[in-house]
Amino acid sequence: MEGGGGGDREGAQSPRKHGGWITFPFIIGSFGCTSLASGGWLTNLVVYLIQEYNVKNIDATLISNVVSGCFSVFPVVGAVIADSFLGSFSVVAISTSISLLGMISLTLTSTIQSLRPQPCDHNNAIIPCSSSPSNLQYSILYLSLILAALGAGGSRYTTATLGANQHDNIKDQNIFFNWFFVTLYGAFLVSSTAIVYIQDNISWGWGFGISLASNAIGLAIFLLGTRFYRLDKPRGSPFTTLARVLVAASRKRPTTPLSTTAGNDDGYYYGEEHHVGKVVVDGVLTKSFRCLNRAALITDGDVHLDGSIAKPWRLCKVKEVEDFKTLLRIFPLWSTSIFLSVPIVMQGSLTILQALTMDRHLGPSFKIPAGSFIVVVFISTTVFLAIIDRFLYPIWQRLVGRLPRPLQRVGLGHVFNFGGMMVSALVESKRLKVAHAHAHHLDGQPEAIVPMSALWLFPQLVLVGIGEAFHFPGQVGLYYQEFPTSLRSTATAMISLVIAISYYLGTALIDLLHKVTRWLPDDINQGRLDYVYWLVSMIGVINFGYYLVCATWYKYQNVEIVVEDDSITED
Repeated sequence: MEGGGGGDREGAQSPRKHGGWITFPFIIGSFGCTSLASGGWLTNLVVYLIQEYNVKNIDATLISNVVSGCFSVFPVVGAVIADSFLGSFSVVAISTSISLLGMISLTLTSTIQSLRPQPCDHNNAIIPCSSSPSNLQYSILYLSLILAALGAGGSRYTTATLGANQHDNIKDQNIFFNWFFVTLYGAFLVSSTAIVYIQDNISWGWGFGISLASNAIGLAIFLLGTRFYRLDKPRGSPFTTLARVLVAASRKRPTTPLSTTAGNDDGYYYGEEHHVGKVVVDGVLTKSFRCLNRAALITDGDVHLDGSIAKPWRLCKVKEVEDFKTLLRIFPLWSTSIFLSVPIVMQGSLTILQALTMDRHLGPSFKIPAGSFIVVVFISTTVFLAIIDRFLYPIWQRLVGRLPRPLQRVGLGHVFNFGGMMVSALVESKRLKVAHAHAHHLDGQPEAIVPMSALWLFPQLVLVGIGEAFHFPGQVGLYYQEFPTSLRSTATAMISLVIAISYYLGTALIDLLHKVTRWLPDDINQGRLDYVYWLVSMIGVINFGYYLVCATWYKYQNVEIVVEDDSITED
């Protein structure tokens, strides 16, 4: 079982006195502080570039896009290093330290005037701004952003792996993943409201300074729990092993003569101990992707007399072949996550455009910032993660006899996601009707306010947030439990890779629609943004059908057994 595997994996190093729920406050507390720090500078980056560095709007957006993409790619880099060389603990500690250096540098750019160009009057469009950043100022800024993104991204999902590794029971691991996402969304909720407010209304120095302090506190909390952690040992690059499977399978033809001294009933290599007749190492060749089985087929000269592999690029263990097959089986499911996330990315950008044209007042004096509407998704996800964990899943278990499996959770997330897109299309249709009804007041005024409350945008954001509460933890749990043991950190980082790809695909689709259709003009009152939402809704429905096919064909390797055992334990 997967949960037992985690215990075996670490038990040789330290018994039960390490790991468990005693590590929870240190890992989650540290993660909450570092997430608050990263959200504090990333959320308002475009505004900082425009106001403090006199960067043009489009250029600031491009810079922010690149940084956001890197922020989602770096977790994969950190995960690969953790799996291959350093282990999760070292990667989190080093990455958090790098992030701290980036925050120190970024805070200095906001407090030392010589590190920024001379300020311009951005409210006066008549007088052009001629003060641009120098090469040195740009270099310091970019170095700060790279360090901050590298550190924050490198530790994010590796922290999830480290936390899950502290538990032997799959149920406890799933609870940890739920609280991991509660902390993530809660931290971004605070950073997107409180810290952004401080940056806009008090000073950038105070805003970045709070993020810097939060990062430092997070590193301190993480290191305080060192003696309680169960540390995972890297086993060398797992990607070399995957490459060996491909090379070994390709080098052996069906007519390749078998070894006459194989010592195995079926002629396949299960490991050194099995070969010399000591013990049987677990791992059974399956019939799927049968062409890869040749990689474990013993031929003359492949094995030494003591049972060890003589030619590592011609022979692999059966378990290594099956690990490679597991990745091939799960890849179609992973690919469905891309077009699950693309509509979310697009909605995040388009909702801001809608909010800018709507009445955002709450009461006579308070006006909701357009960029803060995304907070509704964070709140919705955070609240429903707690509801799901404390109420819905226990009810499901009492009714069905077991907890919902990961694929069922992800499927529910798909439904809420494209449902949110459909609601977005309906709300936008209503907004356009109101805008057209008052066309004589709004024509030629892209910044004119449509007499319709921006609170109409809340339902679509709430639905997407509920969907994220189902599918993000479900995906992380699935990958963590199903991926080969040597790829645990990489498994939890696969969500980040999905977000990075979706971010760029969503941006490209918006740009394409802007160029080839009339749906997205500069004045959205003259466009058909509702058509865009209907388009991404159709993409979501088609992708859900593709997901159902992939989920139907997929057979759990580890999750099903563990979930059933958990339900038996509960009974």
